[in-house]
Amino acid sequence: MKLKWSGAAALVVFASAAHAQSSVTLYGSVDTGFLYQSANASSFQSPKNNGHVYELKDGGIYSSIWGLRGTEDIGGGYKVNFKLQGAFNTTNGKSGLSDTPGVTVLFNQQSTLGVSGPFGAIDAGRQIVPMIYAMADTDVRSAQYFGSVLTGWLGLNQAAGWQGLSTNGPIGALYDDNAIVYRSPKLYGASLALEYAPGGVPGQFQGGTRESAVLQYSNYGLNLAAVYYNGHDTSPFTANLQTGAIATAPSTGLNNNQFYYLGGQYTFHGFSVSTSYSRARNPSNANAPKGFNLEMYSGGLGYRFSPVFRITSGFYYLHDRNMGANHSAEYALGAEYNLSKATLTYAQVGYVDNHGDMSQTITYGAPVPKGRSSTAVMVGIRHSF
Repeated sequence: MKLKWSGAAALVVFASAAHAQSSVTLYGSVDTGFLYQSANASSFQSPKNNGHVYELKDGGIYSSIWGLRGTEDIGGGYKVNFKLQGAFNTTNGKSGLSDTPGVTVLFNQQSTLGVSGPFGAIDAGRQIVPMIYAMADTDVRSAQYFGSVLTGWLGLNQAAGWQGLSTNGPIGALYDDNAIVYRSPKLYGASLALEYAPGGVPGQFQGGTRESAVLQYSNYGLNLAAVYYNGHDTSPFTANLQTGAIATAPSTGLNNNQFYYLGGQYTFHGFSVSTSYSRARNPSNANAPKGFNLEMYSGGLGYRFSPVFRITSGFYYLHDRNMGANHSAEYALGAEYNLSKATLTYAQVGYVDNHGDMSQTITYGAPVPKGRSSTAVMVGIRHSF
């Protein structure tokens, strides 16, 4: 009898092991380069020009990251997945910023647990929001950290008062806490992503909430994207740039962060062309002088000479609909060469012309003074593992 029970138990354990297979992967990228910039500010909100800067800088393509991801096959085409990912600065080893000004955290980009299957995928936790992936897919410059639709969008945030001391901006979002994101399977090239992030504010159902929807089409070399993002109490933290003191704004539940994006990219025989239009507004205070009502237009052109070498260019124009004197134009050109599957070298040059209170940057993390023009050049290397 004991032998029979032992044999049955062994069969159950074996069947479970065969049925539920799991894996965990350590991964990351290290990206560093030399940056020269002709005009530099101490912060995103500073009008003072500190002069040119030459520095070793992290993130010429994207930020340096490391993370853990895992999946368990639970049968029937369903999987349980997790992802922990954080950014770090290669020049000093610091972890990336969180939503609270000046506070760094280990996994500042993603810390999610979710389920995937024939229905698509659902992930919950802090994560990169779907709109950023859609913007990258419809920009020849791929929403890189140097001169792209990403830096243009960051310029809109700067125009709306973002201090750059945290990842919590007043326009759209790069990351959201407490986010629940559903991604549909692709059907005839079309896919849908839906996000809802409860705010967790006692007594206020809408306090601190976020919601977004992204519709994409990708087929026959054509990528199209439509984005809607909406937030309440979007920027609860501010910091005194002189003293560093952090102030927390009371939750009001006001709808004060609305962002729309339409973009497209077409690739044919190595040639790529892209264009987009964005609108950012504060529905609770759209027409006030200190409210924001901003637009961005973009265009890009690129050519892949071979599987390992490509050149890309982009143009990003920002405009304040309330105050016409506030506008900014940025131009970027870059070349990338893959030394191997894991190692990429790059050289980039950019120019930005800011007017009024605009302070659009050429590369993320290198502020440009308000109302000033600046030129930047960066050469570097990115290695993934």
